[in-house]
Amino acid sequence: MRKLLCALPLLFAVPLIAQSAPQPGTMDVARVTAGTYNTDPSHTLIGWRVSHFGFNDYFGIFGDVTGTLILDPAKLNEAKVDITIPVSKVTTASAGLTGHLLRAGKDGGKADFFGPAPTDAKFVSTSVVANGTTAKITGNLTLNGVTKPVMLDTKFSGAGNNPFNRKATVGFHATSVMKRSEFGIGYAVPMISDDVTLDISVAFEKAS
Repeated sequence: MRKLLCALPLLFAVPLIAQSAPQPGTMDVARVTAGTYNTDPSHTLIGWRVSHFGFNDYFGIFGDVTGTLILDPAKLNEAKVDITIPVSKVTTASAGLTGHLLRAGKDGGKADFFGPAPTDAKFVSTSVVANGTTAKITGNLTLNGVTKPVMLDTKFSGAGNNPFNRKATVGFHATSVMKRSEFGIGYAVPMISDDVTLDISVAFEKAS
């Protein structure tokens, strides 16, 4: 019993120490070094949001996002981003809705949304206009066989070393609004909004 009582302070101290430990990543641009970075697919998410009948918003997520960032802190406007999004792995809170997004069209017709075997979407930057810790990144988004320009409002969110693999990591948050009908996905517009709000959280790990 005495040993147990002596150990109790240590059991309570461990969570407190963990809570007080500093975050590995901070909003310190001095931590960012030039090089090529690859996405951390397990911690990169692209959220999408649409208005459902004008009553409320519904949202889903694309994960397992892969791609590269070429970055030089001294030449931010020369940065290059190339991202691939596996549309087939779209996730929502409703199995029925997820199934509808990936369902084939009736009688061999056009699918309402992505269809059963959608091609990966791809975003390739064409210009970067940086302003401190924010940037407007314009690029070509290819989705559903259609390529259109999209602009991302991007904000630097942190940099540091990943505590597990020790890789130098940089993180960004970005938002954008696109019209799905421009990419051939016009099902139920305007009852389900044409405007799709994108909420992007991406981590890049340094490769070289």
